[in-house]
Amino acid sequence: MKLRSFFVPMVALTIGFTACTQQQEEVAPAIPRDAQMEKNIETLLKKMTLDEKIGQMTQLTIDLLLPASAWPKPGEAIKVDAAALDTIIRKYKVGSILNVPFSMAQTPENWYAIISQIQEAALAETGIPMVYGVDQIHGASYTAGATLFPQNVALGATFNRELAKTTGRISAYETRAGGIPWTFAPVLDMGRDPRWPRMWETFGEDAFVNAEMGRYMIVGFQGGDGAHIDANHVAACLKHYMGYGVPTTGKDRTPSRINEQEMREKHFAPFLEAIRAGALSVMVNSGINNGLPFHADYEHLTQWLKEDLNWDGLIVTDWADINNLYTRDQIAADKKEAIKLSINAGIDMSMDPYSWDFCVLLKELVQEGEVSMERIDDAVRRVLRMKYRLGLFEQPMTKPSDYPEFASKAHAAAALEAAEEAITLLKNTNDLLPLAPNKRVLVTGPNANSMRSLNGGWSYTWQGDADRYASDCNTILEAIQQRVRTSHVVYEPGVTYRPFGSYWEENEPEIAKAVAAARNVDVIVACIGENSYCETPGNLDDLSLSVNQTALVEALAKTGKPIILVLNEGRPRLISGLVPLAEAIVHVYLTGNYGGDALAHILYGDVNPSGKLPYTYPRYQSALTNYDYKPSEQVDRMQGAYNYDAVISVQWAFGYGLSYTDFAYSNLTVDKSSFTADDMLTFTVDVTNTGQVTGKESVLLFGSDLVASLTPDNRRLRAFDKVELKSGEKKTVTLTVPGSDFAFVGHDGKWILEAGDFRIQVGDQILNVTCSTTKKWDTPNRESVH
Repeated sequence: MKLRSFFVPMVALTIGFTACTQQQEEVAPAIPRDAQMEKNIETLLKKMTLDEKIGQMTQLTIDLLLPASAWPKPGEAIKVDAAALDTIIRKYKVGSILNVPFSMAQTPENWYAIISQIQEAALAETGIPMVYGVDQIHGASYTAGATLFPQNVALGATFNRELAKTTGRISAYETRAGGIPWTFAPVLDMGRDPRWPRMWETFGEDAFVNAEMGRYMIVGFQGGDGAHIDANHVAACLKHYMGYGVPTTGKDRTPSRINEQEMREKHFAPFLEAIRAGALSVMVNSGINNGLPFHADYEHLTQWLKEDLNWDGLIVTDWADINNLYTRDQIAADKKEAIKLSINAGIDMSMDPYSWDFCVLLKELVQEGEVSMERIDDAVRRVLRMKYRLGLFEQPMTKPSDYPEFASKAHAAAALEAAEEAITLLKNTNDLLPLAPNKRVLVTGPNANSMRSLNGGWSYTWQGDADRYASDCNTILEAIQQRVRTSHVVYEPGVTYRPFGSYWEENEPEIAKAVAAARNVDVIVACIGENSYCETPGNLDDLSLSVNQTALVEALAKTGKPIILVLNEGRPRLISGLVPLAEAIVHVYLTGNYGGDALAHILYGDVNPSGKLPYTYPRYQSALTNYDYKPSEQVDRMQGAYNYDAVISVQWAFGYGLSYTDFAYSNLTVDKSSFTADDMLTFTVDVTNTGQVTGKESVLLFGSDLVASLTPDNRRLRAFDKVELKSGEKKTVTLTVPGSDFAFVGHDGKWILEAGDFRIQVGDQILNVTCSTTKKWDTPNRESVH
C-alpha cells in the first residue's frame, strides 16, 4: 500500500514544530500553565508505553461496553460487560468513552453506576483516569430529571450574555451530578443558512453574537479558570471547528466553499474568543471546505488553532470522521492512511467510535515512521493535560449525593427566565396581545400539546423524546390551561405529528374539527412549526411549512376569528402566505421544558416579550440572505436599458422583535469622533420607555464601513446590551467598541483597518466616526480586548 503524504510531509512536521515553539514564545498561552501540572504530565509521559499513549488518543462508544444483553430489568443496576471491558480498557488502554447507554437518558444514579465501573478498571490498569463525554447541549439533556434550558438559537434571541453563562453553569453542575466531566458543547457554528438542520444549535447568524454568547457559556461551563476545573464544572468542547453551518447544498455534512477572508473574519471569530476564554477542547467539522476535509487540514487545526493561539488544549474528531476520509471523501485509500493524515494534521483523539483498530493501525504507523513520536507525545500531553485540569487524578468520580441542587426550583426558575427572554413577538395588530384571561381560546396545531417539539433534538434521545421524559412539565396547551380557567380553553389540534415518527411525518389531518371548535371561541392560538430532529435526519428539500399546517391556518382564518400564530421551530419555515391571516405572531423557537409556561406568561401579559431574531427570517425560497450582505445585493435598479434588480425581500430582519411597550432612542454620542486601531470608542445612547408597562430592550449597535479596498458588508453588529426600563424611565446605555473591531481581512489574508469614515447606527440614531490611520496587522489575529 502506498501511503500518501501530500498534505503534511514529515519534514514539514519538524519545521512546523520549530515554528510552533517560536510562535508560542511570542503569544501568551491561551490557558495559563501550571508548572507543577506540566511536570506531572512529563513524568507520567516518560513512564507510558506506546500502547498506553495510543489508548489515551482513542475514544469509543459506550455501546461496545453495554451489549443488548446488558439491558437491565426495571429496578436492576446496569452492569458493564466484563469481557468488553477487558478488551477495551485492559488490552487497548482506551482513555475515553462517550455517548448514551441504550441511546436514552439515564438518571444521575445510573450514570454514576456505569461510569464508575469503567473508571475503576481504567485506574487499575494504567493509573490514568478515563474521561467520559456526552452531548449535554441545552442543560444536562441526556440526564433524566435534569433542568433543560432553551436551545442555543433561543438563547441567541435573548441577546443576554448572563443567561448564556447561567445556562452553562447549571448545565455543568447537573452534568457532574452523574459523574460526567466533559460536555460536547457549545456549538459555535453560525446559523447562516435556514436549510441547514442544525441551525437551532447555533446562537444565530452573526459572528459577534456567537462569539459573545459562546464566551460567556464557556465561563459558565468551566468556572472561569481553564487551568483548574472544580467538581461543579465541566470541560467544554467547542464544535464544530469550523464553517460547518454553511454547506453549499444546505444539507448536513456536505461541502462548503468558504474563502480565507470569510473563514478568518467570521467563522473563526467565535472559536477564537472561546479559546481565549479558556476552552479545554475542540471538536472538528465533519465536512470539507474547498475540497479539503477539516479532519486532514493541517493549516486550520495546527497552525490557526494550536500554534497561532498558543493553545495547549485537545482536538477530538467528530463521530467516525477519520473513517470518512476514505469511505466518503476519498482522500485516503484505507483507514490506516486516513489515520496518518488526520493525526499528522493535528487530531489528538479519535472518536472512532466502534472499533479499536485505530489503536492497532496507529501503532503500525509509528513503528513505520509515518507518524512521529513527537506528534504522539504532543497529542497525549493534551489528553493528560485536560484530565489533570479537570482534577480527575485527584477525584476520578463525582457522585449524585454531592449535588443537592440538581433539578432544583432555582434551576427551573433560571430556565424559565431564559425562555421568557427568548420568545419574540413578530406581529401584534391592534394590540391583540396580551390577552384578557376571560377570552375563550382555541388551542390548535401539532405543536400545541408536545414537549418533543418544544425541546428539539439532543433532548433525552438523539432525535428528541421529551414527551416521554418531561411529562411533568407543561406543553403550550397545559400552560395556557393552568394560566386561565380550563373552561375558557378548547383543544382541537386539527393536525398532529406521528408518534415516534420522523420530524416531518404527520397523521391524517382533521381540520374540520378544529374549524368547528373555532366557532365558539374568541381567539385562536395556532401552534405550528416543526417536530424535533437532529443532524442529517433533519435535512429537507422545501423550507415551506407543511401542506397540512398551512391548510389548517387558512381554514381557521375563514372563520373570521383572530389568529395568534405560535411558531415553534428550529429553523425559519416559510409562512409568507399565512402572515396576513394572523393578527399576532409569536416565535418560541425551541425554548425547552419551560417554553410552554414562558409563552403563557407572555400571551397573558405576565411577562413582556423582549426577544429579537438572531437570524434573518426569509420570505421566499430563492431569497435567502443574511443581514451583513454586500451592497450589490440590494441594488434596486442600475442605470441603462436593463433592470438589474437585486433586492431581496425578507419576512423579518435580524434583530427584529416587538414589545408590549415602546422604546425611544435619542442622544447617540461617541467620546472620540476620530480614532485609530488602538483606541476604545465609547458610545452612549439614551433609551426611554414611552409605553405603559415595564419592558426589556436589547440595544444593538451596528457599524458600516463606507468605503474600503474590498467591498464591505452592508453593516455589522459591533456591540449589544440589554436593559430593563419601567414605564416612563430613561437610561443612558454605554456600548464600547475597540477601534480594531472595524478592521477586516484583506485579499492577502491579513487584517487591515483602513483610514476613512464609518456609519454607526443604534435604533434610529446615526452618527459617523473616522479612522485617521491605516493599520495592517502582521500577526494572524488581532489583539484580545477582553
